[in-house]
This record gives sequence, C-alpha cells and structure tokens, in this order.
Amino acid sequence: MSESSAEAVEAVASAAAATAASGDGAWRRAGVAGAAIGVVAAGAAAGVAIERLTVGRGMRRRARLALDSTGPYGALRGTPGKAYADDGTELYYEVDDVEPEVGLSPRRRRLFGRKAPAPVTVVFSHGYCLNQDSWHFQRAALRGVVRTVHWDQRSHGRSGRGVGQVQDELPLTIDQLGRDLKAVIDAAAPRGPIVLVGHSMGGMTVMALAAHYPELIRERVVAVALVGTSSGRLGEVNFGLPVAGVNAVRRVLPGVLRALGQQASLVERGRRATADLFTGIIKRYSFASRDVDPAVARFAERMIEGTPIDVVAEFYPAFTEHDKTEALATFIELPVLVLAGVKDLVTPSEHSEAIADLLPEAELVLVPDAGHLVMLEHPEVVTDRLADLLTRAGAVPAGATVSGYGSASSTARPG
Repeated sequence: MSESSAEAVEAVASAAAATAASGDGAWRRAGVAGAAIGVVAAGAAAGVAIERLTVGRGMRRRARLALDSTGPYGALRGTPGKAYADDGTELYYEVDDVEPEVGLSPRRRRLFGRKAPAPVTVVFSHGYCLNQDSWHFQRAALRGVVRTVHWDQRSHGRSGRGVGQVQDELPLTIDQLGRDLKAVIDAAAPRGPIVLVGHSMGGMTVMALAAHYPELIRERVVAVALVGTSSGRLGEVNFGLPVAGVNAVRRVLPGVLRALGQQASLVERGRRATADLFTGIIKRYSFASRDVDPAVARFAERMIEGTPIDVVAEFYPAFTEHDKTEALATFIELPVLVLAGVKDLVTPSEHSEAIADLLPEAELVLVPDAGHLVMLEHPEVVTDRLADLLTRAGAVPAGATVSGYGSASSTARPG
C-alpha cells in the first residue's frame, strides 16, 4: 500500500468508530438521478443496492483529497500528438518510444533481456468513461521497452468533444470509434507492425476497426488483446440484478439519460453532492477484490467521475446496437489474448468465452476474484499475459516475463 493510501485508510477507519450512526442520512439524501448517473458512469445499465455508509462525510472527503494529491497512478506521460477523425474531432494520443539498449535499467534487463525489441507499436484503447491512464500498470511495465501509443477516445480524457455529436447531432456509434482508431494509427503509427489492445469499449473499437479496415489487420496487425469486452448482445446483460429490476431500468434509462444530458450543469452539481453514492457504485462495478488499494479505487473513481453526464448519455445507446461478431474472423490467423474477470458485472466473462469460441487458437484467461477493471485490479496477471502475447508476436525477446510487476493489492506498494 502506498503511504498516502495507508494514511487515508487510517483516517477513514478512525472516523468510522466516531460517526457510525451518521451514514444513513447521506443515502436518504441521494436522489434517484444521482443513482442512475453513478450506475451508468460505472458502465452498468441498472440500479444497484448500496451498502449503508459508516464513515462521516467530511472524513471521506478529506480522504479523497489526500489520495488525489499524492496518488501515483495516472502520472505517466509520453510525447503528445493529435489526430483528427473524419468529422474533425481532435483525438489526443501519447507515444512512449523504445529506449536505447545502452540505457536499459537493471529491471528492464531482468524482465526483457538485452536484445532490442522488434519495431512493433502497441496501441492501447480504453473503455467507457475512462481514459488512456487506465492502462497505468501495463504502461509502466512496457515503458521504454516496446513502442506504445495510448489515446483518449472522443469526448474522453484530453480528446475533444465529438464534432458529429455536438454540431450535427449524430448518434455516437462503435463504428465511429473504429474510424477514430484508424485516424490515430495513421498519425501515431503510420508504418510497421501493430499490436492492438482494447479494454471494454476499447475492445469493441478494435473490432470496429477490423470490420471497416480488414486490409489493415491483414497487412500490419501482428497480435490482438481483448480485455473485458464483448462482441455483442450487451442488451442481455443483467448487471448482477434481478430480471424484473433490469427490465424496468432498461425501459426508462435511455429517456432519463437524454433528459439528464440536456441539464448537464445542474446534474454535475447533483453528481458531486452524491459523491458517496457514486463511490459505492463504482467500487461494486469496477472491482471484485476486497483488498484493492484505496489509491487505485480512487484513481478509477476520478477517471469515471471526470466523464461529463452528457457524454455518458451520448455513448450509452451505442452499446445495445453493438454487434461485431462477424468481424472477429479477421483475427483468426493472429495471436490473440482474450482476458476477463470472472466477476465482471458489466461485460460478463461469458462474453469473452463467446469470443474465444470463435477464435479457437486464442488464449483465454479468466481471472478469479476480478471485476470489470481487471487491468487495475490484477495488473500483474494482465501484464504477464500481455508480455507473453508480445513475445509470441515478436515484439519482445523470447522468454520475456513481467510476472509480479505491479500490484493493486492494499498490501503492496504501487509499481
């Protein structure tokens, strides 16, 4: 656990003993709108039962501020660049280049050996309501060893708001995200072999790229990693809720989101006021482990709460329309990693199993005690399997391993 995390945990624990009776009122004051916003921002299209608070609101706020000011996650930066989508949307990306072999640190020599890696670019695509920093652990492990590109999807992170959505009022589609990824590749990795890595919506983006640009996949892509994602049928996901409750929420949620998106400034104030409710929902739908470092949990919360409600509303309908099952055939001759958390409530692991069934040569990894943000919750597993995929693709020397590098456990220090 980081020092800041330990301090925050101690502060929260102390407050719990003194203010156990004060928590119920906070939930009573949290409205239905706040609950809906939190659920969707965490990637879930349903309401959820929230456990009662046992810590004072003021102490929780101070703990969050402490984690925000000293947390090490999301601090990695690369060489910035901009690409432009076909509708003019500005897409922000960063490049981490390969370091000269002479300057390799002992850690990198130990993990990857002395031989210079092949000139491969690994392109990471993040999920809904996240940004490129969600790959923090994997970026840290690969930094300077293999060339990587991390980008923010339109309307997320440092990228611009979708021009087509704001100016032309066009619906957001996963197909559009696939074209966005092509624009980023053209700008950041115009030549050489590519490895595509996508989490959740990012995995869907990779599939959309394959659907629209199969020749790019055939000619330049040497491996693919699909993490906690789905090729379709997301409208059937129950998010761990009773069927009756899911059906009720599905009927009203699209309209509720549209209305909330039209009152963005008002809703954002309410969203801040219900921060405690928001935190509980994010934890439920992001992680399955009980010992996730509070700094990691707060890092995820900060990314999600940074996504404006109008963007949340704008993207949500695209998931029920998403179906890229046929595009998976484009990957059939490639080394493919399909990885998911067994307890993922947002894109259940059965969806990853369905993808693997259509790609018989793919490596299927199901991580026990892992939720939707498996790359943050169990980074050592994700990074190790990704390193193995890169080895098979020729991006790093044979025998490379990152086993044990990086942990989100509350008993380990951050990498």
